[in-house]
Amino acid sequence: MPPPETSLLRSAAITDIGRVRRQNEDRFLRLSDPPFFAVADGIGGLPAGATAAQTTVDLLEEAVPGTSITHARDLVPLIEHINGEVSIIGLRLSPMYGIGTTLTCGRIVGHRLLLAHVGDSRCYLISDGEVRCLTEDHSVENEQKRRLDRGDKITPITDERTLVALTQCIGQTDSPVVETHEVELKSGDRIFFATDGITGLVSENELLTMLSTPEPLPERLANVVSTANERGGPDNATGILVEYDCPHHE
Repeated sequence: MPPPETSLLRSAAITDIGRVRRQNEDRFLRLSDPPFFAVADGIGGLPAGATAAQTTVDLLEEAVPGTSITHARDLVPLIEHINGEVSIIGLRLSPMYGIGTTLTCGRIVGHRLLLAHVGDSRCYLISDGEVRCLTEDHSVENEQKRRLDRGDKITPITDERTLVALTQCIGQTDSPVVETHEVELKSGDRIFFATDGITGLVSENELLTMLSTPEPLPERLANVVSTANERGGPDNATGILVEYDCPHHE
């Protein structure tokens, strides 16, 4: 296996306020050394969502370069620490409700994507002409499905606003359950991190098409955001596209 430095990464990022919101509460982080990427979507239903998201990416930017990350599980204590810091700020800014943000982030080590996730932002892998969502939305709807599949006797929730509410976020008083994955990468793979201002309006098949064109990466991202805005742009839209190229690792 060739050393990690033989792989080439190209990346681009975009964030847009959308057509409805008065403030962009999304944030992203894109580091080249070490290769690390993150999107954070400040929770609009709570005060200071932008503060929660900004604090999260600031703490990641400060900590990641000096942290040994060789497995996805190595991201968990870092995220738990960040959750505690954001929670403390939330108690000061909003003692009754706190503040919160989603976080979906990944570190590329050699030929592996080490992924950690809290909330309902998403990470997709585009490989061999197919797109696959690597993360699960931490929502009331998915938790309800899990409990019903398990045979639990519960009264189903039908209110749409409640169903999309988060069950996990950065900033909650207890440590979040951090979802982790390790994914083997092949040359030509693309990784797409996105907030729900994109994923709620642009289908996976559309993402596959728009992110697989020969256009420069920033133009592909701009097309995705334009599509979301053409469909009403009800939320902030943020995405990071990463292309992985390692000719000796097919």
